[in-house]
Amino acid sequence: MSQVRNGRITLARTKNNKARAVPITAELQASIESHAEAHLPQMSGAIFGPCYSAFREGINRAGIVLPPGQLTHVLRHTFASHFMMNGGNILALQRILGHKDLKTTMRYAHLAPEHLESAKTLDPLSYHATVQPHPS
Repeated sequence: MSQVRNGRITLARTKNNKARAVPITAELQASIESHAEAHLPQMSGAIFGPCYSAFREGINRAGIVLPPGQLTHVLRHTFASHFMMNGGNILALQRILGHKDLKTTMRYAHLAPEHLESAKTLDPLSYHATVQPHPS
């Protein structure tokens, strides 16, 4: 529970050994806290117990075939894809995923619904046409 506070979850054990904090809603934090109150005594300090076998069983039942070592990593890609499809910011996604290089995160950019739409409104010619001259 020490990793859940002030509207954030701090991820301490990451691939690159750099801790990072991800914002969560007040509702999610309250739900996690409620779960912890009900289950923490029997969980020996962990909020959630291991669920690899249940997840693997679900993946197998669904007939999904994943490359070796990708069982839970697929959830990370699913999150990133849906984040961008829902209009997420690529720089925010880079920080959430902990990518050092933006090029790594850019593989999700094409999923943004309007990822090229800003070219119509933010290019210099369009912007100049909408700005009114300053009265002298």
